[in-house]
Amino acid sequence: MSSVIARRRYLTEFQPARLPHLFTDVLVIGSGVAGLRAAIEAAQTCDVLLITKAAIEDSATSVAQGGIAAAVFDDDSIELHVEDTLRTACELGHPDVIRTVVSEAPGRIAELRQWGASFDLDGAALAAGREGGHSRARIIHADGDATGRELSSVLLRRARGCPRLRIFQDCFAIDLLTRDGAALGAVTFHPRYGHQMFWAHTTILSAGGCGQVYRETTNPPVAVGDGYAMAYRAGAVLRDMEMVQFHPTTLYVAGASRALISEAVRGEGAYLLDQAGERFMPGCHPDAELAPRDVVSRAITAAMQRERSTHVYLDARHLPPGRFASRFPNINRLCLDFDIDPQRQPIPVRPTAHYMIGGVAADLRCRTNIDGLLACGETACSGLHGANRLASNSLLEGLVMGRVAGAEAAERSAAAARADHPADLSHVMPRSQRTALDMADVSHSLRSLMSRNVGVERCGDRLRETIEIIEFWSRYVLDKVFDDPEAWQTQNLLTVAHCVALAAATRCESRGVHYRTDFPKADPDWRVHIDLQRRDERTQISKTPLPGSTTSLPRS
Repeated sequence: MSSVIARRRYLTEFQPARLPHLFTDVLVIGSGVAGLRAAIEAAQTCDVLLITKAAIEDSATSVAQGGIAAAVFDDDSIELHVEDTLRTACELGHPDVIRTVVSEAPGRIAELRQWGASFDLDGAALAAGREGGHSRARIIHADGDATGRELSSVLLRRARGCPRLRIFQDCFAIDLLTRDGAALGAVTFHPRYGHQMFWAHTTILSAGGCGQVYRETTNPPVAVGDGYAMAYRAGAVLRDMEMVQFHPTTLYVAGASRALISEAVRGEGAYLLDQAGERFMPGCHPDAELAPRDVVSRAITAAMQRERSTHVYLDARHLPPGRFASRFPNINRLCLDFDIDPQRQPIPVRPTAHYMIGGVAADLRCRTNIDGLLACGETACSGLHGANRLASNSLLEGLVMGRVAGAEAAERSAAAARADHPADLSHVMPRSQRTALDMADVSHSLRSLMSRNVGVERCGDRLRETIEIIEFWSRYVLDKVFDDPEAWQTQNLLTVAHCVALAAATRCESRGVHYRTDFPKADPDWRVHIDLQRRDERTQISKTPLPGSTTSLPRS
């Protein structure tokens, strides 16, 4: 990796004697499903501070249309859910993690209902939806296509009722504080209070994904990958960063931002059509429109390339009259806002960056390689998703692993004294003499570059070119100290994009969401994790076998 990127330990300067300090048992960074559930759990027995860089409702969870996968119906079982998740993971999933998370699902659903969650019903029982990759209808929704909003509301209401939990909004976590290989908290910025230092015995990183590294994404504006960049600078292992999932069906209207058209629409029976009005998925996979997301995204991309078109169509016109509007009220309103009536017109759609499957390597107790740093939710790479996430397993992971992280943090805090700060932990950067670049230009160009070269399809030449271009920009952006959240986000975007491209260039095969046109087949010798770690001002790249695997390491 670029020596400039790897050289940066902290993005900002700080001197403890000149800054305000806050102390807590547990610091949680992020307010999505994983962060809120972790904070709620930890706050049962210890003091917790939760910080989020925007309003607490501004998370990917709150805009999630998809539901929560759980084997709670009569024709389903934990074993079937495990099998579906393992199959979709393309031999990179960890069976013990998958079984643990899937087994916890019924309990977490019951807990949410006890806390007041209002899920869609079929009579007096929960309604079951079907989504791609699932062999059974096991998806639980709220208000048809607003499950994330309901989940955020329930968890936030519960969090605000915890007397030992404090929430700091508009608080930008710039960097993790570490010393002697242990996490001590974070240095932050607030528009009113300026720089602050948060000290904690345990820090939980749950800062969401990085969809904004691409020009088109379903993610909210806050999803720039801050958590991955912070963790990388602190020396945490980033795992499988090449595994970026693209959602097959997002609304395509030229000039408008991409909006998700839930997988549940295909689960309800909608078809994908090419420009000639013909279905193409039955010839691509036995499950047709309900194939795993990587299959559907590549099939749509191939159809667009064949026809030199910007999109394909999602056709729900054959559904019973009124069914679409009643089942998907928010999607229906969205389409009508663009003068598209799903009952009478097919919906123009195309794949868009959606979810980071890779992330900070974490074990079943959410522990990372840094003592005192836990990771959960989309920020973490737990082994649940492998090389391709099964639909609606993400909210489930946040609920289950968020609770685990909170319990682990509370247990650690019970055995430790209140965190203190080392007086000599400070950081000052030499001033750069290089030309300053326009941050908005860099971020826009970076997003376009990633969309062209590190999207649904990749190839070695373009990946290497991408790395070279990012390294060039980094020499003029990551050599400077800024006092502006937008600039910090651009620095983080460059760091994360470089990690994604570097991991993608390293994995010389096609597996799950990672498709290399120059290596179009899966290679059993590459059934390994690609691990990146900042060490000695450089990035170490490792190929790590799965737990219990006898796979020999591949040749570079």
